[in-house]
Amino acid sequence: MSWWKTKKRIVVTCARGISSFVVKELRDLGFPVVSEGMAHIETEGTLEDTMRLNLCLRTAQRVLFLVESFKAKNPDELYRRVSRIGWEDLLPDGEYLCVTSSVETPSIQDSRFANLKCKDAVVDRLKRTRGHRPDSGPERDHTVIHVRWQGEESSIYVDTSGEPLSRRGYRRIPLKAPMQETLAAAVVLATGWEGRSNFINPMCGSGTLVIEAALIGLGRAPGLLRSNFGFLHMKGVEDASWKTLRKKVRAAAKNELGGRIIATDISDRAVEAARKNAVTAGVDRWIEFKTSPFAETLIPDGGGAVVLNPEYGERMGEVEALKATYREIGDFFKRTCQGYRGYIFTGNLDLAKHVGLRTRRRIPFFSSNLECRLLEYELYEGSQKEKGLRPIQPWEPTVG
Repeated sequence: MSWWKTKKRIVVTCARGISSFVVKELRDLGFPVVSEGMAHIETEGTLEDTMRLNLCLRTAQRVLFLVESFKAKNPDELYRRVSRIGWEDLLPDGEYLCVTSSVETPSIQDSRFANLKCKDAVVDRLKRTRGHRPDSGPERDHTVIHVRWQGEESSIYVDTSGEPLSRRGYRRIPLKAPMQETLAAAVVLATGWEGRSNFINPMCGSGTLVIEAALIGLGRAPGLLRSNFGFLHMKGVEDASWKTLRKKVRAAAKNELGGRIIATDISDRAVEAARKNAVTAGVDRWIEFKTSPFAETLIPDGGGAVVLNPEYGERMGEVEALKATYREIGDFFKRTCQGYRGYIFTGNLDLAKHVGLRTRRRIPFFSSNLECRLLEYELYEGSQKEKGLRPIQPWEPTVG
């Protein structure tokens, strides 16, 4: 079997709450949507197709390519079925191996036992066919096999991403509680910003939002920043095809934006970190950095999106102090940001009440396990077209 040309099920995972963005991305790339869950989308394609998905998807976490599905009532049956798979045709000789799992079955209490049985089945098979066992362990920077075992239904995948796609590689200086890259991309997409107007990010922190905005506005695939993916450690991968695909995707990007990207923070250290991260991402020339309080951020004519990600407050004293900050954000929106859409990303809706403005949308997201909202405030006069933001699309979440 030629695994690189055989069409199979592909499962794309994501953070809870952003599957609709992944669906839109898949359809834009020409992939069908077979089914959609809270944190995954099923499509179909070849192992070769997973190269493009890993390279181009902005809001996905992992791209899993189905190897085989079967029923397994217990760990021994899982072992037998996995050991029948022709791993010698999929995995190069001497490749390091990692096994991960998602398990919910009454036959075991600890998912690590499923990892162990699957790993033993693979390495025992390779010892029989090649005469020696490959090294294995927890690192995901080489070959990764994923087990999904629900009840008696078991599916074995190759994790073609390896490390999560959120790890773009540019955030060398993360600072405190940074927003994950894939979540930041979804937040930018939710604003409707596409590079034809201004994107303003006071309280920029380590710069994740403005870097993702620059990548989106320029049409640059986020995977171009990475040199390692799981599929690169599979047997039969063609280096020439990978280089050709990267070259084609890179050539499709733009070199200019139709608006400005401005990032400010009151902390010199944060601004310097954001600037260095932008340099690593190769987008620093399109982002204007400045140290200033958020309320003094330059808001140029032309409209666009103003996005703030203030602290949420973990203790009562912090929450009390932050009420004034949220009130100041509302004043900043009203006084300075006419002609824009204003956005606040927060995990504390009680604090958001102190903004003092009516929300147009409350878009649900999750930051790790914390339920958050992207709150949209309509601050402009005139049509969306005049202000350089595309209209809100039907696929976008609008309530919560």
